[in-house]
Amino acid sequence: MISKTIEATDANFTNLINSDKPVLVDFSAEWCGPCRLVSPLVDQLAHEYADQAVVAKMDIDQNAHTPSLYKIRSAPTLLFFKNGQLIDKVVGAVPKAVLEQKLQSALAV
Repeated sequence: MISKTIEATDANFTNLINSDKPVLVDFSAEWCGPCRLVSPLVDQLAHEYADQAVVAKMDIDQNAHTPSLYKIRSAPTLLFFKNGQLIDKVVGAVPKAVLEQKLQSALAV
């Protein structure tokens, strides 16, 4: 059982999102204040949904290709994938309930 977030990189991103489970990726940066608010919520979801979903974080300063590919223009941006396909998106700091609802929706698809 994986109970923590996975580090997403340009190198592992494609394999990561092609999981048989829904995938949540938090695109963030160390310098980003709102990212620091969302990060613990993402960690909680990683623990709570360890058996049902993959939860990852990508540092947009360390990985330029993937954020560019998905037109990430502000941090935090959270993308939800199912079977390698983008199915939902949240931009900015939001309450945990919003992220959990979107993750639940991804599980139901």
